[in-house]
Amino acid sequence: MKTGRLLLIPVVLLSACASKNDLNYVQGQVSELKQESRVIKEQSAGSYSEITQYREEIAALRGKIDELRHNYDLSMRQIDMEDSLLVRKTDTLESRLAKVEQSLAVITAAVNDSQMPKPAPTAEGAGLDVGADQPTGQPPLKTPVPQTADNALLNEGLLRMKKQDFSGARDSFKAFITANPKSPKVADAQFYIAESYFSEKWYEKAIIIYDEVFRKYTKNAKRPAARYKQGLSFEKLGDKANARTCYKDVVTLYPNSPEAKLAKKSLDKK
Repeated sequence: MKTGRLLLIPVVLLSACASKNDLNYVQGQVSELKQESRVIKEQSAGSYSEITQYREEIAALRGKIDELRHNYDLSMRQIDMEDSLLVRKTDTLESRLAKVEQSLAVITAAVNDSQMPKPAPTAEGAGLDVGADQPTGQPPLKTPVPQTADNALLNEGLLRMKKQDFSGARDSFKAFITANPKSPKVADAQFYIAESYFSEKWYEKAIIIYDEVFRKYTKNAKRPAARYKQGLSFEKLGDKANARTCYKDVVTLYPNSPEAKLAKKSLDKK
């Protein structure tokens, strides 16, 4: 029996050694697993931080994209509004241009009619007997010359202007021009015609006649007023560029005129 027990001792010792080795191996594996777990955790923490950063960057990019879309929508709406406004302005300008062209045609026709030579009255038209013998020793009878209108027509036109009878005033001024085409006061009559249209707020026609006074009658005293009122007419129509041009002409050409002071004030407002 003792011998058998002695034989069991080495087996037990070997078994104890094997268990200890196994324990050491297991502990080593556990340590390795713990180390790997720490590494994985650290890597996971880094990856999570990167993912969080990526998410924040993506959110920021989405915010910028939304802002760009919003700005784009606003820009498109503004462009649509500007296009619509431009179309309306173009239609308005075309309508005004048509009116100016019609007015110019009317004025041109009137000027051409006034400049056409009128036939001299015949003896029959003058009430003379063509077949009657003229007294001997007497000079031949001359054809009567119609009397021309005087300043009374201008005064009549101005009086009608005060009564706001602008159409009647124009008739008086035109009658004066027709009867006195070479009078130095023709420019005044033209200026008053432009004033009548301005008073009626028919600025397109006023612009045409003011321009005629300014360009045609270079030595007339109404010239600064004509250019200034032309600029004012453009301003009334919303054409600020042409209005500034007229105002600058007045200031440059007639710096000491009352209209130059008014033109400077208009330029300072813009």
